[in-house]
Amino acid sequence: MSEQDDIDQLKIQHIGQQPNGRMHLGVAGQPAPAKNDLDEAWGGSGEAPVAKVDPEELRGRIVGAMKSVFDPEIPLNIYDLGLIYGFEIDEASNVEVEMTLTAPGCPVAGMLVSDVARKVGDVEGVARSHVKLVWDPPWTKDRMSEEALLELGLL
Repeated sequence: MSEQDDIDQLKIQHIGQQPNGRMHLGVAGQPAPAKNDLDEAWGGSGEAPVAKVDPEELRGRIVGAMKSVFDPEIPLNIYDLGLIYGFEIDEASNVEVEMTLTAPGCPVAGMLVSDVARKVGDVEGVARSHVKLVWDPPWTKDRMSEEALLELGLL
């Protein structure tokens, strides 16, 4: 059985392929895209934090926010699933997040992208968040945390 077959077995429902033409959230003057058609989203007020925040403490809060977003097809948080490829915090407390999905045709792609942007943007000490959906490298179960593998019985 392949890795993808293993993951498909874990999903509550199988997904079908959708067009890869995704849209961006927040483009002025254009109609709002369908919620499942987003490949990037923004969150936060854009206001710089009033007090200086310890970078490690802020990183921990951001990870906690990402762990509060769950994949609806695999009942685990997106961070432990390995869907977050990385994030950077700049000197103005803006956060850039790169994330992926378990499959390109995910019917809730836009919802997950916007949820991550909103929750990271709401973290105390974050001015603005920007989440970008990426497909390279492709996601595999090797990106999952040990806790996630144990939870799903794959270890």
